[in-house]
Amino acid sequence: MIGRWAACILTLAALAASDKPSGALERLDTGRLESLHRARLEWEKERVVHPPLGIYHDFRAILHIHAEDAEHTLGTRDQVLEAAKQSGVDVIMWTDHRGPKPETWSGVRKGVLFIPGSEDDHQLRYPHADGDLKFLSHLEETPNASPEGYAGMEIYNRHSDAKAHTDFTAYVQRALKEPGEWKKLASRQRQYPDEVYAAGTGPLPEFLAFYDRQIGARRFTAIAANDAHRNQVFNGVVFDPYEVAFRFVSTHILAQYLTEDQIRQSLRDGHAYIAHDWLCDPNGFSYVAINNLGVFDMGDRVPMLPNTRFTARFPVKAHIKLMHNGAVTAESTGGEFTFTPKEEGAYRIEAYLMAAGEERPWIFSNPLYAYKPTAAESTIPKATLSENVKVEKDAVYAEGKPEDANKHKLDIYVPTNKTNYAVLFFVHGGSWRSGDRSSYGALGNRFAKQGIGVVIPSYRLAPANPHPAQIEDVAAALAWTVKNIGERGGDPKRIFIAGHSAGGHLVSLLALDPRYLKKYDLTPSIVAGVMSLSGVYDVRQIAMFGADEQARRAASPLEYVTRKAPPFLVTYCQWDYAGLASQARAFDRSLRHNFVASSLRFVPGENHISEIVRVANDDDLTAREMLHFMDSAQR
Repeated sequence: MIGRWAACILTLAALAASDKPSGALERLDTGRLESLHRARLEWEKERVVHPPLGIYHDFRAILHIHAEDAEHTLGTRDQVLEAAKQSGVDVIMWTDHRGPKPETWSGVRKGVLFIPGSEDDHQLRYPHADGDLKFLSHLEETPNASPEGYAGMEIYNRHSDAKAHTDFTAYVQRALKEPGEWKKLASRQRQYPDEVYAAGTGPLPEFLAFYDRQIGARRFTAIAANDAHRNQVFNGVVFDPYEVAFRFVSTHILAQYLTEDQIRQSLRDGHAYIAHDWLCDPNGFSYVAINNLGVFDMGDRVPMLPNTRFTARFPVKAHIKLMHNGAVTAESTGGEFTFTPKEEGAYRIEAYLMAAGEERPWIFSNPLYAYKPTAAESTIPKATLSENVKVEKDAVYAEGKPEDANKHKLDIYVPTNKTNYAVLFFVHGGSWRSGDRSSYGALGNRFAKQGIGVVIPSYRLAPANPHPAQIEDVAAALAWTVKNIGERGGDPKRIFIAGHSAGGHLVSLLALDPRYLKKYDLTPSIVAGVMSLSGVYDVRQIAMFGADEQARRAASPLEYVTRKAPPFLVTYCQWDYAGLASQARAFDRSLRHNFVASSLRFVPGENHISEIVRVANDDDLTAREMLHFMDSAQR
């Protein structure tokens, strides 16, 4: 069968990473194929899978896939499912010609998520009630296409690649007529299916140039297209079985969960990268921006603070290029790459692997979009008191050294129009090394005007005051609150403790490890509920908590979870600090495993700092979750 797709015959066109044709016959030399195969096996042994720095999981997706289309396709949907399972594919995004067809699969089957779509007029379209998700396709046929209305484009298409590089077409045509030559080609395909399938492939510079022009002006998502049909059958040999096509290239989508809504949203937001998986499994690759606000993933807009750095990590060493405005702005070779941006704009990563004497394309990321933030984005809201709120400042909760006197004080915000009110005891963050109660007046007012008393203590800071000074002070402040809040109209039997970041660690430890309250003849049972906002629950990797792992383990809230624990609200945000999302999930799992009432909440659109700053806003999601948690716990 030789039709529209005959030019693709997997190996038919050779293009090296230099963008100059490499002799496809040379790549098909048995020695070259074997050398490449050995290199792939070595990379598989060497791979280091780094834990994710951001909040997402890596889901491997195949976009632009056809089955049961009598005109162009010999494959079936059952074959697609089987190939997806064999190839480790999580998502199949169909593109029926002029579809989606009514019978096209949708939803999860045997662990694989299927999303219906259509290919028509050089576009991929995925219909949805909230609006179609569309990508430009086959740019070689419409090089002047308008990007308006599209979420992104194919920067790689397997058929486009084959049609663009036709130096091997004559050889295949000759091989089809010469049984001896055909037998050699078929034999190599059976022995080295992935290497042969990839022999005539390379980057598409015109596609990349078009893409770079788009990301200079907007968020525009890059995807890869397998364009798989399973229709290349010659003399009984299937040259493009789905399992080989699926192993060759894919779009890796970063999402929290494997659902259609999350996959679609991540594609809109550019949370994805392209990988030629056949060369080396890219799982463990990450490309993020890190600064004092948090961790930003591919596709995100990154505020350029003075300490902002881009970091890429790879499972094996690679030749890495950082592209900015369509040009290489930095490059290196290794397993990690770090860069400090000085200019605004879109920065994307390309990575290549050297094998069998030439560089082959491996990973192409979506960009990080660096911008200079406005002053308003980093402004802390003013602590203006509402008419029904009064504040008592600088109440002394503990005695100590004269130089620690200011840290042994707390501020109290109370509603003037209510008595016997519930109490929110809030502990600030700052990596245990910085922060003070004076920065949280807006938070105190926010909850007090809702009829909740708020107590905000300071505490001694590290490193001048090493652990356990911080948790000891927080315990003393809570004991003071239990003893004295009744005099101010609060209900000592309805005290909720909350903390952000390091404060989340401190309130969680206080509620779970009874040693610290025992000094005051109190137990954690006095706590009506705990709200930990982007907290830390496992501090075994933080040196300040002890010289050995046993000491650091003893300072980790995760070690003390029992059935006796009070209810918890655990949050993490979209651009949180590295590792906090995974810590929140692990802590929530442990609480639930021990039958503790736990609510895990994700806060979208916020970074580690804005999450707590914006709690003062009336419409803030985190504040609403906290109010709902306190209300539910009192019923």
